Amino acid sequence: MKKLNPILTIALLFTITLFYSCKNQQKQTTENTYFEKTGDDVQTGGVKMIPIKTPKGTFNVWTKRFGNNPKMKILLLNGGPGATHEYFECFENFMPAEGIEFIYYDQLGCGNSDDPRDTSMWDLPRYVEEVEQVRQALDLSKDNFYVLGHSWGGILAIEYALKYQDNLKGLIISNMMASAPDYSKYAEEVLSKQLKPEVLKEIREIEAKKDFQNPRYMELLMPNFYAEHILRMPVDKWPEPVNRSFAKMNQSLYVTMQGPSEFGLSGKLEKWDRMADLKKLTVPTLVIGAKHDTMDPAHMEQMSKNAQNGSYLFCPNGSHMSLYDDQETYFKGLIKFVKGVDGGEKKVSL
Repeated sequence: MKKLNPILTIALLFTITLFYSCKNQQKQTTENTYFEKTGDDVQTGGVKMIPIKTPKGTFNVWTKRFGNNPKMKILLLNGGPGATHEYFECFENFMPAEGIEFIYYDQLGCGNSDDPRDTSMWDLPRYVEEVEQVRQALDLSKDNFYVLGHSWGGILAIEYALKYQDNLKGLIISNMMASAPDYSKYAEEVLSKQLKPEVLKEIREIEAKKDFQNPRYMELLMPNFYAEHILRMPVDKWPEPVNRSFAKMNQSLYVTMQGPSEFGLSGKLEKWDRMADLKKLTVPTLVIGAKHDTMDPAHMEQMSKNAQNGSYLFCPNGSHMSLYDDQETYFKGLIKFVKGVDGGEKKVSL
């Protein structure tokens, strides 16, 4: 075996040592920056209450910044409608390691935010303006602002982007179709037929009577529908943040917008349809779908094709909460998209 030149060997070792030293130093710098204080005033753990102007007066909504990155900031829009930011807590196990900042946010009527207890406030255009006021208060811009909407939050994210996409760096639509009528059709023609006939019969009887407060309704849905299409784990094994968030669901908001049935929409969102308008989106857009979702994965893939700069992430083991039941796929793809857009990509191969 030919011996290496001693001088070349020393130079090679020096280069390798320098490389790893710089890499470690860069990592340490990133970590220090990510967790730095927000200023010289009283520290609140990143919590900021934001006054929101509405036709019915001014109300406060709750936000909490986790980490700090001037180029990558994700505002999280929870689902329900009427759930809370809490089921997003799994982001804490993935984003900090990548240096990606994310922002918890309870929409008006949800969680730690004010609840005006006025159903006229549960209105999609008003929520769009609320998100814009939150953006301004947090000083988010097209240079750093990603919005991620999950489920109902995906509807809100789509509507926000169609009006304010010039303020966005990236859009993420997670586990949500772009058409309520198409969703209702999928629920009727596909999801309901996957239930045992006797189970579906009893569910239909309860719905026909509009007896949605009947405990038997959820007794049937939880093991037969929720554990199959909402979060694919035995119900008694569901993650605590999910249970905590769902337990705080604002039923007034949920029923007003979604309707009382779990099979399709019947509230204010019943006729909502933006599938044809997705072609107006020029901002880099990621659509996340899952095989076992309550939403049609083929429809969600088509959404990504309709957007001018769309990417699609498919979670083969996931359901509606694929951020929990297919975490590796979900977060690997999400992180790759955010970093890809930050690196100048408009479409990201996932």
